Amino acid sequence: MRETVFARSGWIPRVISEDGELRLLLGAGADANHEPRTFTFPIGEAHRAVIEEDLGRHLLLWSVVLPLCEDAGTRGRLDEDAAVALLDPVLLAAPEDVDAFFRRVRWNRSGLVSHGADIGLLDRGQVCAAMRGATETANPKRAQEHHANRERARRGVVLRPLDTALLRYTGQYLHRSTVPKRIPDAVDPALLPEVLRVIDTAERACAGMRIGRDPRRGKRATDKRDWARMERAVEVALRRGHPGLAADAVRSVGFLMCSEAAARARNAPVDDGEEAAGPAGGARRNALTFTDDKGAEEKWRPGGPRTAAAEFWEFVGDRSAGDNEVFTIEDEELGEGIQLHFYADSLARVTTLRAGGDGAEPEYLVEYGLVDGMGGYRTLVSAFARGGCAALDPYGPWIRDVAEFERARRRRDAQRREEGTPTS
Repeated sequence: MRETVFARSGWIPRVISEDGELRLLLGAGADANHEPRTFTFPIGEAHRAVIEEDLGRHLLLWSVVLPLCEDAGTRGRLDEDAAVALLDPVLLAAPEDVDAFFRRVRWNRSGLVSHGADIGLLDRGQVCAAMRGATETANPKRAQEHHANRERARRGVVLRPLDTALLRYTGQYLHRSTVPKRIPDAVDPALLPEVLRVIDTAERACAGMRIGRDPRRGKRATDKRDWARMERAVEVALRRGHPGLAADAVRSVGFLMCSEAAARARNAPVDDGEEAAGPAGGARRNALTFTDDKGAEEKWRPGGPRTAAAEFWEFVGDRSAGDNEVFTIEDEELGEGIQLHFYADSLARVTTLRAGGDGAEPEYLVEYGLVDGMGGYRTLVSAFARGGCAALDPYGPWIRDVAEFERARRRRDAQRREEGTPTS
């Protein structure tokens, strides 16, 4: 039978009685099903008395037991002998001996910080003194900020007040991977005008730029090359206009601009820039057939509400995947089409030279071209949708020999690696 003998609020370990034996109960980690795990180990009456009377020692004990719980993982047992061996040195020893003990064992720092530990004293190894102002109620945000500051210090980052204000404005002060947003209330009002001047510089730097959709990676994916261009434009402008900014602050503002542009792209309808007119200025009269590498097929017919290119990219966004990267557009009436190879940033245009019949096989002209990322694909698809294979002539060179084309593709890929150009 289990009964609670003494408990503090939150996740702080409890003293329980189990079949007449005093034990410490704490929750830590999770099992394979992501359910919280609990552990117990025996304590004595002297330990219980200190736990009840001294919040600081109680929290210190918790901090040294947590690493043992982490060692247990998702299904292992707590090393009770190791846990019991921590009791006397943490709860019953003199403060200077506790400090010395903490220099030799693993302990969880963030829990102590969240419960009000003096960070300066912790840094100096005076753990008992650091816990004199400890609070029973945790402040997780304090621990998060402390962790973020330690991580920045590890990377050698020094923030000025404006840098800190920019990170808080974008919501990036605690977590660099958090999706940024504009939070003016998080900034000291005295610094807000300067923050907004930096934001204005960034906005002017990327005015007119956009981050397009990239259906090759799904319906809501965006073009990472567009992202890199915008990010670079913002960085150059901030380095020129505000040369004292830390790299973290510059990155955060660029992240904000790009994230907002990407969100606009994801929520906007497909806009491929295709003109409705055909090569001679009239509307396209032929139907087009879209296919993928998995046997899916879809027809586009003139006169509908959407352009052929818009319909095609919708088709790609619905079906493109790591094992489905070859898509085709065919004008069956004219006997021509294009095949897009997303895995290689290349395209083949196919023209029927002689139709088959009377036992003869049809004869095709196949020409290969390199494609410059998603923007290049959009241009080529729109051109073909307007004017067929002939409309692709300006976007060459078009190479008929496969071996020659492969050499050209390898040279292009080597140049991209040398320049550090983002892959499309």
